[in-house]
Amino acid sequence: MSDIVKRNARAILLDGDELILIKRTKPGRDPYWVSVGGGVEEDDATIEAALRREVFEEIGGKLERAELVHLISDELEGGVGIQHIFAARLESMDLAARTGTEFAKPERGGYEVVRVPFTAAAVRELNLMPPELAEFIAANTDAIVSVLGTPIREA
Repeated sequence: MSDIVKRNARAILLDGDELILIKRTKPGRDPYWVSVGGGVEEDDATIEAALRREVFEEIGGKLERAELVHLISDELEGGVGIQHIFAARLESMDLAARTGTEFAKPERGGYEVVRVPFTAAAVRELNLMPPELAEFIAANTDAIVSVLGTPIREA
């Protein structure tokens, strides 16, 4: 088995019936969209804790709920990268509270928070990265809504 050299936590982030994404614009490249999230750091207690930290850093957001629904593995130099994909429902968002270091670096391009209808057709129209995530979302929109609508049973 290959070593896991990198972990990311990303959200299929819903607010009502809309999907929250980040539109990335960089000089010399067509715009593309990414889900909210980022790298898991050593001091994150759990992968979900990393997701919640990233949601706050990137959009000043708090999550009402997050459920792990998918994994994407990538071959990287020296091992494997794992993207932990959560279905998540947004509780609140305050863009003025964003703290991510990327916003202070104009050379990294634009980070625009956008809302799109949470439908397979709308997701397929976007250049959403990575393509495996776009396909998973488009193929599973009803299932994702269902996961977030299922009552949480106390153990």
